[in-house]
This record gives sequence, C-alpha cells and structure tokens, in this order.
Amino acid sequence: MTDHEKPAGLPEADVERYLERIGAGRPERADAGALRELHLRHLLTVPFENLSLHLGEDIVLDEKALVDKVTVARRGGFCYELNTAFAALLRALGFRAELLQARVFGPDGRLGIPYDHMALLVETEDGGRWLADVGFGDHSHHPLAFDERGEQADPRGVFAIQEATGADGDLDVVRDGKPQYRLEPRPRVLADFEAGAWYHRTSPESHFTRGVICSLLTEDGRVSIGGRKLYRTVAGERTERELGTDEELREAYRELFGIELDVLPAVREAEKRNP
Repeated sequence: MTDHEKPAGLPEADVERYLERIGAGRPERADAGALRELHLRHLLTVPFENLSLHLGEDIVLDEKALVDKVTVARRGGFCYELNTAFAALLRALGFRAELLQARVFGPDGRLGIPYDHMALLVETEDGGRWLADVGFGDHSHHPLAFDERGEQADPRGVFAIQEATGADGDLDVVRDGKPQYRLEPRPRVLADFEAGAWYHRTSPESHFTRGVICSLLTEDGRVSIGGRKLYRTVAGERTERELGTDEELREAYRELFGIELDVLPAVREAEKRNP
C-alpha cells in the first residue's frame, strides 16, 4: 500500500468510541500483548452477522462508514466490514495493519472465489508479525504468529499456518488439521475487495444470502441466532431453541447482541437454499 492509498487516520473521538465499544483501554504500547487483548475483546463484543443483507441495507466498503457501523450503530458485520474497521482501530493505536485476501475452503475442499475473505497482517512494536482475524466467525480467539509454521494452541483448537502445496507463496490456515482458508500474503487495498463483497451480498450461491446469522463469542462458549433459532454453546455443550414470536426474536437480538431492530431480517424465498 503506497502512502497516497492509505486511508486517513481515525479521529480521536472515533478511537475512544471504538475502545468503549469493545470494553478495552488504550494500550500503552502497540505490542503483541495489546493486540491479543484487543483481538479477544473485539470477538467478545462485536458480532459476526449478515443482517444488513436481509434488512435491505447497503454495505459500503468505506473505512469511516464501517467504523461508524460498529461504534455508532453498535452493529457487527461480516469479514470485509469487521476486519476493515479493526484495522482502522489498530493503525490509530500505532500498529501496522495490512489487508490480505483469502479464499475459503468449502465443505468439499474446494476453494471459494478470489477475495472470498479478508484477514489482517499486523506488525507490532516488539517486532512480531501476526495474523489477526475478527471476521471469520467461530475461529481463533487470539492472533496467530504469522511466520510460525508449527502448531499454535488456541482456546478454539490447534492452528497452523502452512505453505500451500502448489500455490506459489500462498499460505493455508488450518484448524485441528482441517484447512480453513488459503491466504495470499501480498497486501491489498480496500477497493480490491469490492467484487468479493458484491458476490457475497448478492449471489444466490453465497451462503450469506441463504440465511440470517448473528453470532458472538462468549466467556464460556458462543451464542448465535440462525434464522429463528437461538443456539448456545456452553463448555462444549450445544443447545438450540426456537424463537417463536417476533418479539422473542427482537428480545434475543437486543439482550444477547445489543442490536435493536424495528424490522426483522427476512430471507427472500428465491435466495433460500439448504446451507
């Protein structure tokens, strides 16, 4: 990223609002410990969600708009939104954060489209390089050491960043032996992700258009709403409950995610598929 391509830094008011949103103090240094804390706080407070797609809201890949969505509207988003906003916060706090593109492995092992996913390469003041990703849903709780090729233990499993076979310079991010996505280590700019974001918010082949999801890491597990079902995972035990009325659904969004909805998200019939 050249100097003229770099977005303007966040105003101080936005930085303070963002830190308040995720319940984090301003770090004294932009080091690995601070990154780890900010990453975890983000996952615990800002949901991975695709509500905008099913509320008729536009998704604009603009740094200021995405930061405002997280901080002012107190919403979440999917990878392009969450990792763009998080990168803006990190840069304002003294970290170097670059956008990386990735292709997600599907259930059949096939790779998705280019710019299928966005992750972050973050450099810290103490010389570390880290893969940060607050936009992949149920993923690593902590940043992964970018240059480490061995196993990395995380509360969510055993991760590894491996050289991709037959892919010149690309890296596979693996969890518990299963590849999650293939990462291209070349830094990108936000505009590069426009086509991927357009695909995922419009294509009937995208899993984001097929159903409504809102999910958040909790201190003892995870809580999610998928369609009209509430899923809770506590200490590895998963339960589900039907949210039968509109008011029950609104209350769940409000109480569990802090999201106030006048209109509930609805998947258009033509877009519904079995996930």
